[in-house]
Amino acid sequence: MLTRTTVFLLASFLTVPAVTAQNPDVPKVGDVAPGWKQLTGTDDKPHSLDDLAYFDAVVVCFTCNSCPYSVDYEDRLIALQKKFTDQNAKAAIVAINSNGVPADDLDRMKQRAAEKKFNFAYLKDESQDVAKAFDAIYTPEFYVLNRHRRIIYRGAMDDTTKADDVKVKYVELAVDAALRNKMPEVTAVGARGCAIRFKRKRR
Repeated sequence: MLTRTTVFLLASFLTVPAVTAQNPDVPKVGDVAPGWKQLTGTDDKPHSLDDLAYFDAVVVCFTCNSCPYSVDYEDRLIALQKKFTDQNAKAAIVAINSNGVPADDLDRMKQRAAEKKFNFAYLKDESQDVAKAFDAIYTPEFYVLNRHRRIIYRGAMDDTTKADDVKVKYVELAVDAALRNKMPEVTAVGARGCAIRFKRKRR
């Protein structure tokens, strides 16, 4: 017999096509990224995409505290940012939480960032406008932006949710391409994870 938790996870663990061709407003690979302004981070400071002008590659990860798949990817994000730093690569990760549930409020984000010692910015998209502008649907869902802030990859970080079984690191390959001012061979792979909890508008 399925428990409520199992049902929730089965419903949440979905794969989404990286681009919805039927919607012309969805940002596609090659388009300039929508960006963001004045999102509050776990450091209590406002953050904008323009603040990252130094970097030739930016990894935008829509994530959250409450999705087990997002939690599983935290160590991979930390390791990837450490790799960028150790190699003096002009690349940075930005994590954005757009979930509209109490478990993902800014105070709990601060707690999570402190517990895990996040080495990347963790921002709250309170209005959920940034997720909507990117057409982000799941957590975690990744976008790689090049030096011109065009999207050169969107979708899953790698080829499996099991860290020990990863063979293809799509995001890392896209960042490598961005740093060489190239396009990656793979530009879109369906995201895997939980659906972003968008707030319902009252009628």
